[in-house]
Amino acid sequence: MGIVVVGAVFVDIKGYPLSTYIPGGRNAGRVEQVHGGVCRNVAEDIANVELRPTFVGLVDDTGSGQDVIDKLARHKVNTKYIQRVPDGMGTWLAVFNNDGDVCAAISKRPDTTPLTQLLKDKGDEIFADCDSIAIEFDLEKETVKQILRFAKKYHKKVYAAVSNMSIAMERRNFLQEIDCFVCNQQEAGLMFSDDYDHLTPEQMCTTLAANVRSANIPCMVVTMGDKGAVYARADGENGTVPAKKVDVIDTTGAGDAFFAGTTIGLTYGKSLAEACEIGSRLAASVICISENVCPRFRPLEFGLDVPVVD
Repeated sequence: MGIVVVGAVFVDIKGYPLSTYIPGGRNAGRVEQVHGGVCRNVAEDIANVELRPTFVGLVDDTGSGQDVIDKLARHKVNTKYIQRVPDGMGTWLAVFNNDGDVCAAISKRPDTTPLTQLLKDKGDEIFADCDSIAIEFDLEKETVKQILRFAKKYHKKVYAAVSNMSIAMERRNFLQEIDCFVCNQQEAGLMFSDDYDHLTPEQMCTTLAANVRSANIPCMVVTMGDKGAVYARADGENGTVPAKKVDVIDTTGAGDAFFAGTTIGLTYGKSLAEACEIGSRLAASVICISENVCPRFRPLEFGLDVPVVD
């Protein structure tokens, strides 16, 4: 069943200025509405490496929800376990500056509690034969507990990203059961109650290595925007990965693509450094394209000996 991805779906509403962005002022621009959500994006990114992930999540019981299912299906994502429910999708509203960075955002989270019943009914079927599991760490607590139970039952690796760190912090004890946790520099600061924004990659790497060791977190990767990423395992392995140099159009989705690439690499036998390198390449591919372009890769481009299923 490939990599099973479990998470929420959002509708992203993005505003881009046509001229110099004026904070607090009226800005003429364009507005786009696209499908989003961390793990929805991750499932699509994995599919764009010609792998065949399974997405487990919720969508609205409307035409918009069906559009999400249809788009993922076109990317060859297994959509069998997407459930249609009232108000099943969240909304993310964001305004971008001229550098392609988010300067203001508001999000409305969906109610993902129906996932708990879905996993109760179908969990054995979903997880028994998968290659690994990728999740949003800030899903409902009972949903995360269920996923971890199934992972233990079937000896599957679990990789986690985050969309709301304040929620994720409430379940930090679960991190000891996650095979690799990926977040950004600011989120790491929230996680460890510190300010890391001023740290260089080398300093961040040293700090992260000490934190995962003291917290007994098996593995953690922290992205640092155009400074690249750092990684550390509780056993002492650590290092840095430089970012790819690209012309930025839109930085949203870059973290999701990095997580997707890292998950792919770790799932299919790559070292942590090699997996982060795959993540860096995927992140670069989405930063420098428009919404209407789909970057696609073959597994062999990343040194993956994985059969491509048509």
